[in-house]
Amino acid sequence: MTVQKKEKGYVLGKQLTTNDLLSYQEGAVVSRTLIDKTAGTVTIFAFDEGQGLSEHTAPFDAMVMLLDGEAEIRISGRPFRLKAGEMIVMPANRPHSLRAIVAFKMMLIMIRSEDKAVELVSEKGLKT
Repeated sequence: MTVQKKEKGYVLGKQLTTNDLLSYQEGAVVSRTLIDKTAGTVTIFAFDEGQGLSEHTAPFDAMVMLLDGEAEIRISGRPFRLKAGEMIVMPANRPHSLRAIVAFKMMLIMIRSEDKAVELVSEKGLKT
């Protein structure tokens, strides 16, 4: 996997077009980390047609949002076919894999947090 890097914080406070953040490379998977904090990461990936990531697990839930193209994402062996504009949350500790049906770009958002019930209270003191 090739990683395209820019200086730290280059996305902060800037209006950006997601599909322009990363280019496809023939026969490759490329990535660019936009945010890398203790609390989590936001990473853009570009997969050439036929490329993928083999089955693996992650200790935290991860949201994948397709920005371009079409992909098959398998979670615990169950296939999901996603197209640009669609998303799926891959549950923590469940095996998952990705494969480009056609070249695709995705945004991966992972929040590193223990699974704790959090009670949110609105300004009016109501549970939301």
